[in-house]
Amino acid sequence: MPEFDWHGGQIEPSTTIGRTYRNTQNVRRFFIAACGPAFKFDRAFIAWLKDGSDKTMSDAVAEWRRRQLNRS
Repeated sequence: MPEFDWHGGQIEPSTTIGRTYRNTQNVRRFFIAACGPAFKFDRAFIAWLKDGSDKTMSDAVAEWRRRQLNRS
């Protein structure tokens, strides 16, 4: 399976986050569209994204939202 192009590939909710994941402007645009303009990366969330467990971008959106609710 070819590596996903995090810089220019079409990111969908079903896109798998794997060992080649990168925080790019393309990824940031996806998260802003999915989570709203308040989206920001933080170290803990980036660590969660890169922890090696199986997840999709939909899982990542749900996790970011969960973390925001826990901050309230």
